This record gives sequence, structure tokens and C-alpha cells, in this order.
Amino acid sequence: MMENEQILARLADVLEQRKMAAPDSSYVAKLYDKGLDSILKKVGEEATEVVMAAKDGDNDKIIYEVADLWFHTLVLLAQQGLSPDDVLAELGRRFGLSGIEEKAARSDNH
Repeated sequence: MMENEQILARLADVLEQRKMAAPDSSYVAKLYDKGLDSILKKVGEEATEVVMAAKDGDNDKIIYEVADLWFHTLVLLAQQGLSPDDVLAELGRRFGLSGIEEKAARSDNH
């Protein structure tokens, strides 16, 4: 089994490779071919499924649905030319900041 630290990097590599694949060769290649709106629709659907699983209180279902959400979010990042490392860098930047400090910093920058 892959080490947890390797999973995001390996998945990001596969998602990049799928950009060049024929749409009928994989689910991800088909999503890329359909474009941004289809990817965003999947992210929205998966986020809703996470909410519903949490409301049901079924931990296995929560894990399954969060995995789907993360996966489709990674597809979105790759489609936009971004990587999990970009998100991890932002999380690292925020680490140690209080939520109030982080929100104030965001307001100043955006």
C-alpha cells in the first residue's frame, strides 16, 4: 500500500497524464474533455453528498464521500494548472494563525 504522503503526488501525476488521453480512455479524460462546467458540477455534487453523509452520521460513508470530493477537487486543480502542492503551501502558510488572523489577512489581500 502507498504511503499517505505519496498518495496526493501520485494521484496528481496520473491526473496530469490523463489530460493527454483520449476522452473514451478514462473517466478523468472524459471529464477534462467535457470542460470546466462538468468538473464544477461534479465537485458540487460530491460536496452535497459529503453533507448528506455527515447528516446521516455514517463514518464509512463520510470517508467514502470525502474521498470522492477530494478526488474531483484534485481533477479541478489539475484542469486549472494547479497542484495539491499549491493547496498544501497555502495550508502551511495558515498553520499557526488563528482563524481570526487568517480571515483578516485574507480581507487585506483579496
